[in-house]
Amino acid sequence: MTKPTNCPVSDLDPFAPDFLEDPYHDALREAGPVVWLEKYDVCAMARYQQVRAALSDWETFCSSRGVGLTDFATEEPWRTPSIILEADPPLHTKTRGVLMSVLSKPALQPLSDDFKSTADKLVDDLVVKGEIDAVRDLAEAFPLSVFPDTIGLRKDGRENLLPYGDMAFNAFGPRNELFERSFANAQRVVQWITDQCQRQALVPGGIGERIYKIADDGKITEDEAALLVRSLLTAGLDTTIFGIGAVLYCFARFPDQWQVLRENPKLVRGAFEEALRFVSPVQTFMRTTTRAVDVEGVEISEGQKVLLFLASANRDPRQWEDPDRFDIGRRTLGHVGFGHGIHVCVGQMLARLEAQVLLTSLVERVERIELTGEPTWRLNNTLHGVDSLPVKLVA
Repeated sequence: MTKPTNCPVSDLDPFAPDFLEDPYHDALREAGPVVWLEKYDVCAMARYQQVRAALSDWETFCSSRGVGLTDFATEEPWRTPSIILEADPPLHTKTRGVLMSVLSKPALQPLSDDFKSTADKLVDDLVVKGEIDAVRDLAEAFPLSVFPDTIGLRKDGRENLLPYGDMAFNAFGPRNELFERSFANAQRVVQWITDQCQRQALVPGGIGERIYKIADDGKITEDEAALLVRSLLTAGLDTTIFGIGAVLYCFARFPDQWQVLRENPKLVRGAFEEALRFVSPVQTFMRTTTRAVDVEGVEISEGQKVLLFLASANRDPRQWEDPDRFDIGRRTLGHVGFGHGIHVCVGQMLARLEAQVLLTSLVERVERIELTGEPTWRLNNTLHGVDSLPVKLVA
């Protein structure tokens, strides 16, 4: 593609390890509303106003040509495209409606008591233990204990869930070392996921079975039902784990905010939203222009890949006062941690339920969350999250 006129140029590599560890990019955001990344021949937007506007305008910035570097109009995707994440209306309208019906707040409410019971037992055991890795023992352990059963997955083979998510989100970036490493066992992992998406593999009573019952009503096809179950397995676990890891990291790093939450437990939801803004587990997504478009005087041509920096937008001082401060009392309405527009995260209600239940169990039992070592970050071409968080839970 040709660089747009009036567009600043950057040699920055958004998929380099140092970049992935710190994806908030003041320099990129301040360079201009649109920046040309010459390493990949893509446009970039890192300011809140432009990122949110692009996410809102699916007719100009489409998802159906892929939300990663690969352009589905000219290149072969590594798997059958998602009919929710990598689709636009009218297909997206139909498939999103199906998922919304099984993932709405009222539909998920019956799960709340069981989730809370599971969280209570987990936290009770960990408080006795004292020193833990908050990622492995909490952020991963809790979703892995409730999410597969909620979908209706059988017990065997669940160890493939996290490697598959890592593959899927790395695939939105370049074929770099992260991509190659995550795809090392691709055939086995992909085959297991594919098998679990079939009607006969799903345990009765789960969300997967409910999706197939909607297919029986003729609203979607059997093949579309399988792809929607795959979408849940792709994006329904890793992003939640990274989100819970983000809020635990924030409370370990900013203990004063933990005390604020203990004094006012009603701030649990706000605390999770602020962590999504502050850390931004989904750091980037791409769109492709369907027509020539002018963005703040920069003429972007049709068919141009545009990299949207959600993490940077969530730290834009034009939108947020003192954006580098974690404040659970902040009004976070409008953050793009879950995306925005018609492609806003369809599983956000399930992620919120899991996070709020776990935080509530912790608030009820833990006086302090003390860092006992240096946190490390898990590198991924799309996601940003803590890999290890050594802490002590003080009862």
